[in-house]
Amino acid sequence: MPVRIRLMRMGRRKRPFYRVVAADSRAPRDGKFLDILGYYDPLKEPYEFKVDPEKVKIWLQRGAEPTETVRALLKRAGLL
Repeated sequence: MPVRIRLMRMGRRKRPFYRVVAADSRAPRDGKFLDILGYYDPLKEPYEFKVDPEKVKIWLQRGAEPTETVRALLKRAGLL
């Protein structure tokens, strides 16, 4: 089962808010997930990105692959 660390869209129309989740890569974007790792709010100035570093490390050690967007956010946060 290929696992991805990706964003799951929440919030209402025109007001996006994202959860950072570990999910099966075959599951739909806003569908079934394995674990919630944190959240990302792009509308705050500056943007707000909070994740549990321990959970992220565990999932990366298990072979989870972050999407391009999550990889960039993790690099900025100093977790990659």
